[in-house]
Amino acid sequence: MSPSFRTVLFILGMMLAALSAAQLVPAIVDLNTDAQSAHAFFGSAVLGLFAGGVMALMGRGAVRDLTPRGAILIAGGSWVLLAFAAAVPLKLAGVGLSWTDAIFEATSGITTTGATVMTGLQDQPAGILLWRAILQWIGGVGIIVTAMAIWPLLGVGGMQLFRLESSEKTEKALPRAGQIAATVGVAYLVLSFACFLAYLAADMTPFDAVAHAMTTVATGGFSTHDGSIGAFAAGGADLVALVFMILSALPFLLYLRAATGRPDMLFTDSQARAFLGVALVAAASLTGWLVFNEVEPNAGSALRMAAVNGVSILTGTGYASADYNLWGGGAAAIFFTLMFVGGCAGSTTCSVKIFRYQIAAAALRAYIVQYVRPHAVRPVRYRGKILPDATLRSVLGFFFVFFATFAASAAALSLIGLDPVTAVSGAATTLANVGPGLGATIGPAGTFQSLPDAAKWVMTAAMLIGRLEIMTLLVLLTPGFWRG
Repeated sequence: MSPSFRTVLFILGMMLAALSAAQLVPAIVDLNTDAQSAHAFFGSAVLGLFAGGVMALMGRGAVRDLTPRGAILIAGGSWVLLAFAAAVPLKLAGVGLSWTDAIFEATSGITTTGATVMTGLQDQPAGILLWRAILQWIGGVGIIVTAMAIWPLLGVGGMQLFRLESSEKTEKALPRAGQIAATVGVAYLVLSFACFLAYLAADMTPFDAVAHAMTTVATGGFSTHDGSIGAFAAGGADLVALVFMILSALPFLLYLRAATGRPDMLFTDSQARAFLGVALVAAASLTGWLVFNEVEPNAGSALRMAAVNGVSILTGTGYASADYNLWGGGAAAIFFTLMFVGGCAGSTTCSVKIFRYQIAAAALRAYIVQYVRPHAVRPVRYRGKILPDATLRSVLGFFFVFFATFAASAAALSLIGLDPVTAVSGAATTLANVGPGLGATIGPAGTFQSLPDAAKWVMTAAMLIGRLEIMTLLVLLTPGFWRG
């Protein structure tokens, strides 16, 4: 066994063990109220701890030797492994989920997608609801660390722009990832605790506040009620969600720099400003639609609904305070467009992300100048720096692969038999890790429960591919990667 593979095995084993240990929390919660659920979590925890421990022991002793191929295996393998491991207690807890449904739900949780096959949430065992929230919370911090430590190393989709320090692709990757994880973890905990306190102030119960704080900061969107965040809107919980969805969509690196003496970067960062601008335009557009079409004549109420639901889709959180499927075609078009935007790089959000649109726009401007003045030299700049050709190709290549994958997913869902609205919006919402789609079936008032199993597997794959920034998982599917 090569040292690099032993490193991968060790890290995956430790991740599996940590996830399994987390299953003890919902087991304890359900201990006196739902014996089957508690036993499912205890049994799954023991099994996962054993398997993870064996993997870690097999891989011990080579933790400092990590190659780019090993980084890809960790980034891709961890999310697939954890999704399948997280599904075990959901299947065994006696809540009526098949293996397909359990894997779909667990994948939706760990990828912070928020699409669900479960109904009657307010009547489900508390441990199940807490486990869904824990999965999203783990997935949220996990994607930040991956985006800041692994993807820049591999140059995935232009993420090399966000390296914290210059370094070669050597054994230094793991210590740096550990430092990033520790620092980001503190910021993540502080934001989560602040969100919890805000939800308590908005008249949520402590249990609901804990669950929603975890899924809000993770921009995941799982709720403890079928009515989503709208079920708690009377106390202002939807406005709390709005604030913390925005905060969680900003680059966590900015919080780290603010804590080390650069708070001005929260207001001067071009990516953060662009995201806030898109959020404002989305809220204003939806508000105008609601008022002018008399869906909600009261401007204040319209703005509240538009901002909460618009930002929810923009950030990929997937909360809903109203059934926006009833708002009409113009609103549906806006929501569909927002699915493909996302938040900032280095945040818990999903989809294409703001910085790629900024780079694509800069490249388009440079190409237009080149056409008008063929002999002019107009380099593509981002944040005042000239972009290397490799970075530009990486970003533009991401766009091509992302939308090609979306088209292939939508076509597959159509061939399975889904209607056009469900197929297209289902492909978009799972690949972009948003949550609810459009239409009566998978819209904000529906679930993914009634879909055929084949469609759920396509969407499960789309969730993983989307959360791993497309290329990471696709590279793992190429024979050349395994041949070396």
